[in-house]
Amino acid sequence: MVVGIDGRSLRRGSPARGVARYLTHFLSALTSDQCYDDLRLRLLTFGEPDRVLPRGVEVVATRIPSRVLFGAATVLRRPRLDRVLGRPDVVWLPAVAPVALDPHARLVLTVHDLTFETEPRDFTRYERFWHRLAQPARLARRAAFVVVPSAHTARMVVERWRVPAQRVRLVRPGPGRSSGSPSRSSVSGTAPSLPAGLRSRGYVLAVGALEPRKRPTLLRDAYLLARRWGLAAHLVFAGDGPLRDALHGEGVVVLGRVDDTLLDVLYQHALCLACPSREEGFGFPPLEAATRGTPSVVSDISVFRETLGDAAMRFPSGDVEALAECLLALERDRDLRDRLAEQAQQAAGRLSWQRAANELAAVFRAAAKA
Repeated sequence: MVVGIDGRSLRRGSPARGVARYLTHFLSALTSDQCYDDLRLRLLTFGEPDRVLPRGVEVVATRIPSRVLFGAATVLRRPRLDRVLGRPDVVWLPAVAPVALDPHARLVLTVHDLTFETEPRDFTRYERFWHRLAQPARLARRAAFVVVPSAHTARMVVERWRVPAQRVRLVRPGPGRSSGSPSRSSVSGTAPSLPAGLRSRGYVLAVGALEPRKRPTLLRDAYLLARRWGLAAHLVFAGDGPLRDALHGEGVVVLGRVDDTLLDVLYQHALCLACPSREEGFGFPPLEAATRGTPSVVSDISVFRETLGDAAMRFPSGDVEALAECLLALERDRDLRDRLAEQAQQAAGRLSWQRAANELAAVFRAAAKA
């Protein structure tokens, strides 16, 4: 059974880092065990992928830019993705995207969140146009199955897009990228590989795109308020985006995008991770921090209640003063940090890429028979 996969998120320079991480982990999990030998994974790439693909993934490469290929597909209904991929048994879109498909092609669509509908002002004019081209509700209703990472997104897909509940499958991903570095307990003092000016447990870390729905400016404001109240830590942003130039302030460090090796070090040595997002489909950074023994403070939104529960400090979404108080509490109370870190490790340990791969493979097999 051939599963044809849209691999546009893996192209060099793609901004879809969360989708790329999601897809890469599933490719690795689905090629790591003989129980998936009945699945042939065929991935469409646009030039050389930005990472090494697992052995066992068949690549169909094109030099046509993805925007050109899929832009033409949405207007002309050609070329059809399933035909470009050699008519696989199932086509998997790991995220909503403009695409043309044969009417008889069996589609599995992953929908991470619906923020492009609920918070359109968080997106650029081009991104809003791109989502209109994708016609996500129509695409979801046309799919054999819609895969979602959270119960919150499942409810949204059923209620807003009128997709029958029996065709929506909840497949919670694993806890992001695993750590290949020493545990937090083995780390002491200043890590020599930290960027200049940073010391272990001396900074609050934020990871992800610097875009409105991630609320980096709210975090900056809360940090500066906490600093006036006595916070000693720096604030470090590991990510890039349209709000980068708005994040000035004493003690604020914007690193831009960092490679996985440096990100691993940043996670391990952070005082805490801060994630004040307005909306998330799943939210890998708090879980990746958890696997490295680092606690998090997160906005009190549905997805973090699902994945972390009480294993993170939560503050009312959008409340600058409450977030500032959380940052101070975490800096001043080591027992609180240690307790949250232990609980977060346990929460992350309940998630598994292998279990997620089993569930996704079952969706592919059911779609092939639909």
